[in-house]
Amino acid sequence: MFSPSWTSTTENIFMWVGGWRPSAAFHLFHSKSGMQLEARLEEIIRGGAVKDLGDVSATQLQALDRLQRETVRAERLISEEAAEAQEALAAAEVLQLVSSGDQDNMESKMAGLKERMRAVLARADRLRIDTIRGITDVLDSIQAVHFLIAAAELHLGLHEYGKEKDRLAAEEVA
Repeated sequence: MFSPSWTSTTENIFMWVGGWRPSAAFHLFHSKSGMQLEARLEEIIRGGAVKDLGDVSATQLQALDRLQRETVRAERLISEEAAEAQEALAAAEVLQLVSSGDQDNMESKMAGLKERMRAVLARADRLRIDTIRGITDVLDSIQAVHFLIAAAELHLGLHEYGKEKDRLAAEEVA
């Protein structure tokens, strides 16, 4: 549920509640926009419009800043909910069930804890979707394409890197 089978161990290291951390999308945006701005600085100085992430208006930046602050607040709440659900595993009631070997009641208790974690995961997934949608809504269509391409390149690059590291580690063991 929180660690998809298709992910590499490298990707799993960076997981937040079963996926990528929504606030990372803003860091990606700022990194990519800075790179594109720097690459086209001469053209922009001459008054040319490039319409990539380096050509973002003050209004767009303000909207992205507002969205980022909202996203960080929502992340904190979700992180707190995840921590509470995880900490419930160490409650006295669970410890007594483990000690007694009462499998039926333990199964019932674990089902409730798993459901709490599923609900946290659903909220995190919703925040991931809302964040991407919010960012792309602020950007114009060409800028949104640049952003989504950067996100895909990062995701796929990290995935391939991690899979290769896993393959090499498996060869060392064999």
